[in-house]
Amino acid sequence: MDVKIGAIDTCKPPHTDVGCLPTVNAVTIHNPAVPFNSPESTLGRHLARRLVQVGVTDVFGVPGDFNLTLLDHLIDEPALNFVGCCNELNAGYAADGYARARGVGACVVTFTVGGLSVLNAIAGAYSENLPLICIVGGPNSNDYGTNRILHHTIGLPDFSQELRCFQAVTCYQAVVNNLEDAHEMIDTAISTSLKESKPVYISISCNLPGIPHPTFSREPVPFFIAPRLSNKMGLEAAVEAAAEFLNKAVKPVIVGGPKMRVAKACDAFVELADASGYAVAVMPSAKGMVPEHHPHFIGTYWGAVSTAFCAEIVESADAYLFAGPIFNDYSSVGYSLLLKREKAIIVQPDRVTVGNGPTFGCILMKDFLAALGKRLKHNPTAYENYRRIYVPEGHPLMCESKEALRVNVLFEHIQRMLSGDTAVIAETGDSWFNCQKLKLPKGCGYEFQMQYGSIGWSVGATLGYAQAAKEKRVIAFIGDGSFQVTAQDISTMLQCGQRTIIFLINNGGYTIEVEIHDGPYNVIKNWNYTGLVDAIHNGQGKCWTTKVRCEEELVEAIGTATEAKKDSLCFIEVIVHKDDTSKELLEWGSRVSAANSRPPNPQ
Repeated sequence: MDVKIGAIDTCKPPHTDVGCLPTVNAVTIHNPAVPFNSPESTLGRHLARRLVQVGVTDVFGVPGDFNLTLLDHLIDEPALNFVGCCNELNAGYAADGYARARGVGACVVTFTVGGLSVLNAIAGAYSENLPLICIVGGPNSNDYGTNRILHHTIGLPDFSQELRCFQAVTCYQAVVNNLEDAHEMIDTAISTSLKESKPVYISISCNLPGIPHPTFSREPVPFFIAPRLSNKMGLEAAVEAAAEFLNKAVKPVIVGGPKMRVAKACDAFVELADASGYAVAVMPSAKGMVPEHHPHFIGTYWGAVSTAFCAEIVESADAYLFAGPIFNDYSSVGYSLLLKREKAIIVQPDRVTVGNGPTFGCILMKDFLAALGKRLKHNPTAYENYRRIYVPEGHPLMCESKEALRVNVLFEHIQRMLSGDTAVIAETGDSWFNCQKLKLPKGCGYEFQMQYGSIGWSVGATLGYAQAAKEKRVIAFIGDGSFQVTAQDISTMLQCGQRTIIFLINNGGYTIEVEIHDGPYNVIKNWNYTGLVDAIHNGQGKCWTTKVRCEEELVEAIGTATEAKKDSLCFIEVIVHKDDTSKELLEWGSRVSAANSRPPNPQ
């Protein structure tokens, strides 16, 4: 394969809507008029109102001495809820999960010691193009420009270390250490996050949030993000070239990629699928962005570990359109995809490349897909080929009575739990591969973090997603190794009254790493996971736990979680053999291992 095809895009994707709030989540800002120079016209109140205005009704964080006054003003806003997390990393992951469900998220931490702790989560959100507002309580404004050494720092009279770290993983940074510029800097940061669909960093001096200033004395002007428009001549030329390319193909296909989310092009992609009649697939990191009940949906295209018969149709096509792809070493299964550039149309959020050229810039993906659908001949050949070769999936061998539970049996039962009222969160690891095979009913949510792949992400992300999408019951699949990284915020889920179902898959270590490169470091200390969650529960909140070792116990546990304990947080520890992995992980692991271990090229 030409490894340059659809390489990781570094462009700034368009984001023309404020947040992504559905109408039902719209929020009214309270106290519409504040008198000039009123005690209420403070920086803290302005920030709180701005967060609510863009759709943030929950902000996740950890208190620290530099952000305490700011937190006072945030929680004074009636429409804003502060969710205290057990550590900053989980607060960042929670804001990530919240942004996936709500369209924008926010977290609040303290200077440097908190900022550097949340940094990894912010980097993950940056990799996934999520609007996330990271707010840091900074040093007293009088300390800037002095030679003082402050606590929570590395002991140098230079306060810019945290800022320099965030510059690499945010699209805008605002250090607010005076009131005159605060209004403009805060508004610019928030609007930039929405416009670029990336995290931003806002540091606010600890002595400023409670001070009134005339710039905050009137209701803020509503955010308006000027919409980005396609170049009409370029759009017409790109559509003409693409239509000619596809209409002369015998068996073309279309494949959805993860950048459809940031381009707000999921609906346009479905319109194209409807109009063209082409077979429709998704890349693994785009699962959940295309309705799987679509009549021409053929599954996940992931090279050698694709869902059954999907790769054969995609790779044998004489033309394929990829909408918003990311071809990294993971999604390309160690750069082993059997694709050819000359057969591909690559549609990125703001440009289109047809075959080996040309590339058309200043074109929005959603505009291009919508226009292209009107110019294509209906051609269901690829889908007909899929139906011709498709063989229904088999079922796992029946379990003997009290036989040790197998993972494939587990996920057969999970499939029956899914509905439009559920959402799936898949942790990095074998859950990636097992959850990819789930068939999502209409309306069922699905999230995982493939580009960054930070183990432990799912605990915080589950907290944030469930807080943002309270109408759905979240079902999370977390490996024991990942859970040990971030387990504490089960506590916060209970405090928030969440009713998530967590399947803790206990197979004794870092199974995904085992299949890439095994060693003693992949074995972890076993915990009594249900005992730990019971201890965290401590009689406060609704919580139910159980251990499952066989199919009979699994069936009983699922019945209890979905009926008698449907209003509780349910933690089901599933004990499986350490070598019980999906065949997809075995294949994927060997290919990624081969890619990682390539010898140096001779100089």
